[in-house]
Amino acid sequence: MIPTLNESSSIGHVLEAFHTSADSANQRFFFRNPIDWEVIVVDGPSTDGTAETARREGAQVISELRRGYGRAYRTGFAAATGEIIATADGDASYPVEEIPWFVLDLLEHRLDFLTCDRLSYLDAKAMTTEHRIGNWVLNFGLRAFFHSALQGAPARVVRDSQSGMWIFRREILDRLHLTQDGMAFSEELKIEVLLRGLRFEEIPIHYSERWGAPKLSSWRDGARNMLYLVQKRFEVSRDRRRRFEQTPLERPEGTPR
Repeated sequence: MIPTLNESSSIGHVLEAFHTSADSANQRFFFRNPIDWEVIVVDGPSTDGTAETARREGAQVISELRRGYGRAYRTGFAAATGEIIATADGDASYPVEEIPWFVLDLLEHRLDFLTCDRLSYLDAKAMTTEHRIGNWVLNFGLRAFFHSALQGAPARVVRDSQSGMWIFRREILDRLHLTQDGMAFSEELKIEVLLRGLRFEEIPIHYSERWGAPKLSSWRDGARNMLYLVQKRFEVSRDRRRRFEQTPLERPEGTPR
């Protein structure tokens, strides 16, 4: 699943790379039960022919005129029919050719959710200094606010809370409370997975320089994401307090009521 907004220069390359890899994986690893890969592009109000290019490459294109990164994904999730969902951006920054192997990893290790870490093998040109600083602050914020939830994660840490490449079982969506329409959706998704105690793994990827002009505003979007982390932390604390208050205390046997 790929959200797009004026990605005509890269979307064809992205889809071609994925299809080539998916075909190879079906022949080598899934040959006994080949996967019927469903490719969904959720296109915003693109004006450069992105949707037309995606359709030519065999993708199902869903038009989503409401703005927002999270809004695009929530629309796409509602339309997806496969048992497993994988995501990437349409700007060629994520290694979509690795998706079939990530799906194999998810299945073999019986995971619920797999997220990708862009920062361990980061291309020097892939992220501005402002973007790197913003990621560090947000990653620190998530670890500080949700350290108790991270105790159940394999490494007890999320190295890249802002990554937009995930592979997960579609059935877990019924257990997640997803509300964000903007860039905070990425961290919301990971926080919800951690809070629900789902089987979780983070793996490093090679993240590349994007094709085309960037759409992310490091300071504006970073501030909004940090505000969301604070709000989510208060929400979690409030819900836990309510559950505690609503749980009756057990009385010792024989104690008058």
